[in-house]
Amino acid sequence: MASILAIDDMRSMRELVKSVLEKRGYTVHAHDSAQSALNFARSHKVDLVISDINMPNMDGIELVGELRKLPNYARTPILMLTTEDAQQKKNDARAAGANGWIQKPFNPERLLTAVTKTLSN
Repeated sequence: MASILAIDDMRSMRELVKSVLEKRGYTVHAHDSAQSALNFARSHKVDLVISDINMPNMDGIELVGELRKLPNYARTPILMLTTEDAQQKKNDARAAGANGWIQKPFNPERLLTAVTKTLSN
């Protein structure tokens, strides 16, 4: 089954994403900051990244840009999971290299559908 790097500074959201995905058989590497996730990514490869946007120190859009600089993440699908809904934020995320967007709050089936669809492309 696919491995997923999930980043959110809110513990409850990280635990929810991890729980939903692990119940479907995915391996989830959950991190509470973009910097922690970037450090992990430098030495580990995953099949999909799911990141929040609004995080302290380095936001999710900056993280996407940094991940895209890593050879192992140049083509890894990246989904943004966020409360943000402004079109400009979506444009910025896509310009940085994000592949999709999931609006918070989400229901588990919507998350699973987005993950399945993204991984199958």
